[in-house]
Amino acid sequence: MSSIEVHRQHYNVTFALLAAAAVSYALLQSLVAPALLAIQHDLNTTTTGAAWILSAYLLSASVVTPIAGRLGDMYGKKLVMVVVLVVLAAGTALAGVASSIEVMIIARVIQGAGGAIFPLSFAIIRDEFPPERVPHGIALISAILGIGGGLGIVLAGPIVAHFSYHWLFWFPLVAVVIALVGIFFFVPESPVRARGRIDPVGAVLLGGWLVTLLVAISEGSAWGWTSGKTLGLLAATAVLIPVWIWWESRSYAPVVDMQMMRLRGVWTTNLAALLFGFGMYSSFILVPEFVEQSKSTGFGFSASVTQAGLFLVPATIGMLVAGPISGRLSSTVGSKVPLLVGSLVSSAGFFILAVAHDSDWQIYLSMAVMGVGIGFAFASMANLIVEAVPAEQTGVATGMNTIVRTIGGAIGSTVAGEIVTATVGANGEPTERGFTIAFAASAAALLVAFLAGLAVPSRSARVAAAERRKIPQFRQGEAG
Repeated sequence: MSSIEVHRQHYNVTFALLAAAAVSYALLQSLVAPALLAIQHDLNTTTTGAAWILSAYLLSASVVTPIAGRLGDMYGKKLVMVVVLVVLAAGTALAGVASSIEVMIIARVIQGAGGAIFPLSFAIIRDEFPPERVPHGIALISAILGIGGGLGIVLAGPIVAHFSYHWLFWFPLVAVVIALVGIFFFVPESPVRARGRIDPVGAVLLGGWLVTLLVAISEGSAWGWTSGKTLGLLAATAVLIPVWIWWESRSYAPVVDMQMMRLRGVWTTNLAALLFGFGMYSSFILVPEFVEQSKSTGFGFSASVTQAGLFLVPATIGMLVAGPISGRLSSTVGSKVPLLVGSLVSSAGFFILAVAHDSDWQIYLSMAVMGVGIGFAFASMANLIVEAVPAEQTGVATGMNTIVRTIGGAIGSTVAGEIVTATVGANGEPTERGFTIAFAASAAALLVAFLAGLAVPSRSARVAAAERRKIPQFRQGEAG
């Protein structure tokens, strides 16, 4: 056995360090939202200014994620991961000491670089794990995104109550630093490389349409959907997307290979991710808002921010249980099955919410069911992308899948909020009917995600297609 093989055999250490990095990003993504009012008060800013604390992070992550994934494919996943973690640590430390909204927004833009942690982790797992362990490892890392998101909402209230909002950043920073040091010293660099360079025009066009689309979605409610700013950004998006596709299709060094994006296993999975994001992310918005409504409304639970977070604990447990099972199913029957199961189960969770939400146990049950579905689907989508593309495109392919799911989530959250707002009562307060319609809409979106999942090719079909294209598949272990 060579020295390289000995050095690479401890893949569990690699996984533990990648998990620490993934948890830190997931927490930073979700911890802030429940504490937004406290941050707004302490920084003496407006509601619009506070909203940009979330929007800046989302926009930055959306732009950086696929580009960093591509850089990892080209120059080394470990190298780019270390750079990303250094940037994330700097942004998190800056947020921890921020005393003005301007500094906080700058810090959140810097933190957005952490969005690349997940596609880079998937690529490292593919290169470093034994082939039979790759689906399981990817499934667990995927589950961490949902688990960390749920934990962030649960922990935000106690952290702000017993410490201050600054500790929403100091606690995750510890995990970032541990992951950074550990990955630098103990994770080997992958020998798998993609040839080429980053085309700056393609990168600018990609960033351009992502920013115009996501700003229009996130600000449309405040500006008005028929306002000049909203329509202008949507029009710019409609122009930039085809120009980007045209440019990337003709570029010698595309950021995102359009031939890869047209693979049936890729575009069908991305379509399912868009729809799944639409339905799934709504739960993190709708459920806390629903249970925080006063009991005097006849349907709320008068929950505090901390208590509202506790309603999401069953979902976190469900993800933790379902993620590893999804990985095992991917190894035995293929990743399409857990995607279909996850879509149906998640839809059932929202259906329960739509028809039964009078008692706390009904909320807990629906969130547990939803968590199981999310755990299955999250893990399967990452594995489907990994199985569909060659090893040297893992980073950018999974990065685009992550962004597509984020876009779906942004649209779903906005639609859910608009439904609730459009159905307010005479007193200007949300109504039970509004929440019921929003829950039903999310259930319907996840049913459509199931239909999209049916179009995903089976594992045998993907292998056969790969053989016809002469694309090496399932060779994760050969790098070692």
